[in-house]
Amino acid sequence: MNKRYDRHYFDRWYRKGGIGGRQRLARKVALAVATAEYHLERPLRSVLDVGCGEGAWRAPLLALRPKARYLGFDSSEYAIARYGHRRNLRFARFGDFAQLRPCAPVDLLVCSDVMHYLDARELARGLPGLADLCGGVAFLETFAREDETEGDEHDYRARPGSFYRRRFEALGFRALGSHCWLSPVLAGQAMALELPT
Repeated sequence: MNKRYDRHYFDRWYRKGGIGGRQRLARKVALAVATAEYHLERPLRSVLDVGCGEGAWRAPLLALRPKARYLGFDSSEYAIARYGHRRNLRFARFGDFAQLRPCAPVDLLVCSDVMHYLDARELARGLPGLADLCGGVAFLETFAREDETEGDEHDYRARPGSFYRRRFEALGFRALGSHCWLSPVLAGQAMALELPT
């Protein structure tokens, strides 16, 4: 049976289950925005959210940066049908980013709570597209085998953190900490002590 990202799923895990809640999401958004602006040395202008679900990042992001352009992609037909027009969400699977280039490289690329549910082939297909589409900072919130997690365990792939780290770094991303990665475009500009060893 395939996993369905329908209304029941979002009700269960995001509204009734309250994974993290609004304030936790607002802190994540603020962290990602501040990190991107610090490294870009200017206000954030554009955000691409891959695996955006119902576009939960959009409201707290626009509360901080009302002029920022937000574009989200998700494989949930329900989320796109219900919120696509209103929240600027479009349909795509992660693997579609092997070829999909819907915009110029963005200041902030978000892929939150997605990659640990993907099989290795789809992950490998889509990741190079994320590197191409990130011109500033990527917030790649991904959970690993070493983490104690709560929530949806259906199709969860408990891979070691090194699995993701190797793949991100092979594409030119540089770790900044707290799920933030400097884009290949900016990676060479970071100071030694801005990057973890």
